[in-house]
Amino acid sequence: MSKVIPGRYTAQIDGSFVVFIIGMRINKLWAVHKWLPVFKAMNPMIQELYRNPDLGFLHTSFHLSWRGVTLVQYWKSFEQLEHYAQKGAIHLAAWKRFNQKVGTSGVVGIYHETYLVPEKQYECVYNNMPVFGLAKAGSHVPAVGKRETASKRLGRNGDPAVPTPPNP
Repeated sequence: MSKVIPGRYTAQIDGSFVVFIIGMRINKLWAVHKWLPVFKAMNPMIQELYRNPDLGFLHTSFHLSWRGVTLVQYWKSFEQLEHYAQKGAIHLAAWKRFNQKVGTSGVVGIYHETYLVPEKQYECVYNNMPVFGLAKAGSHVPAVGKRETASKRLGRNGDPAVPTPPNP
């Protein structure tokens, strides 16, 4: 379990980046032989990405539900994400297997959403949390001064509606 860091923090990342949300949904629970291989295909891809930082992958987090899993990923650029999707050997093999064994049967669903985030056009806050999300992909910094409020983190003016307690 990750160490909780008391206080208010935010993330800092230089330049633009990509948020990629990808996952699978179990539509027919009893068809384990169809959805389990899809689920098991995810980890080898993630391990490959972490082993090869030159691919542009920064970080991912897993979110499980009883119907499936969602991964929130951070990438340096859309071009690097697309290159991996189209050229990554592990990903291509998994994609082909999915099309051959599941296809459009409706047994298991897969999805993704891609968000291109221009430089300094994001904001986030982590209060009494482990290093998480974008802060894990970039830098974990105190949410004070020009980073105290959502408006300030976006380069605007804005005082806190509720006084911010000091970080320990």
